[in-house]
Amino acid sequence: MKKESMNKRQQKAVETKNKIYETAKHLIKEYGIENVSVDSIVETAGVSKGAFYVHFKSKDEVLTTLVNDYTNIADLDYKSFLLTLSDHESIFDILTQLVGEISDFIEHSIGLDNMRALYKAHLSKTVDTTSAMSYNREIDKLFREVLERGVNQGEVREDIPVDLIAKHLILSMRGAIFEWCVRYPDFNLKEQVLVHYKILLYGLKK
Repeated sequence: MKKESMNKRQQKAVETKNKIYETAKHLIKEYGIENVSVDSIVETAGVSKGAFYVHFKSKDEVLTTLVNDYTNIADLDYKSFLLTLSDHESIFDILTQLVGEISDFIEHSIGLDNMRALYKAHLSKTVDTTSAMSYNREIDKLFREVLERGVNQGEVREDIPVDLIAKHLILSMRGAIFEWCVRYPDFNLKEQVLVHYKILLYGLKK
């Protein structure tokens, strides 16, 4: 009986934590990270502030979890998207379509305000954004795999290491996203990324 009671309490704790997190995620997506407070999270979730702090040390800890989750979701989206493309397509067409998909995900699934807050978090270090900044992300591996295939097929030049090319393609994507963050609405993310990559990829052709 005691064990069963403990399991019920543990289950209730998990449910409460999930409720707080899902509420925070919904509010952040709708209003932006900087416009959501612990008070608004607990009020919307219908839990006490004490319950919040049982499961999370601060709003920043919620944000760290959210960054990790969105990083994983994004990388799975990109991987799934690549699987829909034909192996017979040019590597350069595949990379162009991939960065178009990344642009769409950033703009429509994450949103401008949250990307601005994420870049601010990268600089301030108030939130752990390691998962988003790591060069061991799934997206980095996908870039390397596509480029290696391009080298093997004789499409991509061989005098620059694939790892270095992939790293710089990711850097350029991050730079374009930053430009979007500071120049919106005068900077169309997807449109500018496609133009930028057309120039970059031209220099990689064998």
